[in-house]
Amino acid sequence: MKILWLDLNCSYAHSSLALPALHAQVMCRTDVEWRVVRTTTGEAVGTAVDAVCTHRPDVVAASAWLFTHEHLLHILARVKALLPQTIVILGGPEFLGDNDAYLRQHTYISCVLRGEGEESFARWLDVWDKPEAWGGLSGLCYIYKGIYYDGGLARVMDFASLKAPEESPLFAWGKPFVQLETTRGCFNTCAFCVSGVGDPVRTLPIEAIRLRLDCIRDRGIRDVRILDRTFNYHPQRAISLMQLFAEYHPYMRFHLEIHPALLPQSVREVLASLPAGLLHLEAGIQSLRQEVLDACCRKGVLEHSLDGLRYLCSLSNLITHADLIAGLPRYTLAQIYEDIHTLAGYQAGEIQLESLKLLPGTMIRREAVRLGLCYSPLPPYEVLKTEAITSAELQEARRLSRLLDAYYNTSAWQQITRQLLLGEPDFLYRFLDHLTHNNYIDQPMSLERRGELLYLFCRDYYPDYLPAVTIAWIEAGMSLKKRPAEGVRTKHVQPPGKWNVIYGEYNDDLRLCFLPTVEGGGYWFGYDTTTQCPTPIFRAEV
Repeated sequence: MKILWLDLNCSYAHSSLALPALHAQVMCRTDVEWRVVRTTTGEAVGTAVDAVCTHRPDVVAASAWLFTHEHLLHILARVKALLPQTIVILGGPEFLGDNDAYLRQHTYISCVLRGEGEESFARWLDVWDKPEAWGGLSGLCYIYKGIYYDGGLARVMDFASLKAPEESPLFAWGKPFVQLETTRGCFNTCAFCVSGVGDPVRTLPIEAIRLRLDCIRDRGIRDVRILDRTFNYHPQRAISLMQLFAEYHPYMRFHLEIHPALLPQSVREVLASLPAGLLHLEAGIQSLRQEVLDACCRKGVLEHSLDGLRYLCSLSNLITHADLIAGLPRYTLAQIYEDIHTLAGYQAGEIQLESLKLLPGTMIRREAVRLGLCYSPLPPYEVLKTEAITSAELQEARRLSRLLDAYYNTSAWQQITRQLLLGEPDFLYRFLDHLTHNNYIDQPMSLERRGELLYLFCRDYYPDYLPAVTIAWIEAGMSLKKRPAEGVRTKHVQPPGKWNVIYGEYNDDLRLCFLPTVEGGGYWFGYDTTTQCPTPIFRAEV
């Protein structure tokens, strides 16, 4: 048989683990010929359809998730029309709910796998062309002769026994980062998460993870995203993992999720001792309101989470990314603004504001009516309004998320944005209104354009912050001929007899510029003339 995997992602920087994870379990089979068509949601549907049909496969398989699902269906519907004898099988988080109505609506889909598919998919390959023999396969959902058959939820209980995705020749080594799944399941019961459905926690041994990291390092990959929702659930395992990661410094960096409420002193001490730049932590706080977290069935005491988050953000050797979710039950827009202010005060490295998605198979989707949630029935199933936030307010939250990404989550503008946030209680409201009213907020903006807009806004409303905006502009390497640097002197400047050095070392070969202040002092910046680097390597003040 010939099986074609349709590897559809949002961009070529991303790659699903599903293909190599499945292929690794069956790659020794000589009766199966594999082909892969890689495409993105930004490419024409017809191009992908033509690429698939050229291979004339017996089976087309793919993984569907929120942001690829609709595009995937457009491709598959056309493929099935052109190749009516081809079997189409799908898997992924989109099928964790009720699949009966889905299969009746999308008749070109032959069957779907619910849950963890490595073992079930391998068994399905034995009977792929015999639908009458599909019964009894865990997780497999299909319609045969008008009757719906549901295989329940497939789980791989002996997770550590699976062959690693990296063993498959179909593993995508050409991406800027790779994903490494070290745990399946989660101890928490968050109503909005597909892992909060009572999945038992299953882990890989530390030595097995070491072998896989060796393989990844040998391939020259620097960035690894650890898929482990329970990273610090067991303190000693968390310590062992962090010590393991430290062995790969400075060759590799790791991105992982951490629960800020579960930070005993032993874990804190190891976190504080890690080399700078080794870890990028994603702290899923979701909301800083206990009543909101209670409505979402999230375990843990809020005060413990806040204490842990403050600690994580205080560590200069780590980047801590804090998540908020607009549209959670009982979460108001005013509270979101307040929580952003609080996180900025904690010095969070990033503040990510996302809208709630009511994913198939989650408790929050099943209980949507009781919780007062109105959501889109189509992917990505975003919440449209709740009893606590209106549709218009959710759109404001979406625009607020774009503002945070453009300014707070961008290193060049983060410090000045944080200063404005903490120093001016109305800054976020006014700046967002300004960007919205002038139709900037939904436009792609370069780093330079963002700086210009912030400078002009502060000139009109917060002039005391103009020197700080200009300093941020200079240190980002922006042009000294543009408006944010209009007060900078670049000609006939001589260093003073005395200054306070902030960073770098002065020498006579530096090209200097001077930003005066109204108080009579100012800031000096020095540029390396030998390298023509656009960012200053020296700064002092008088």
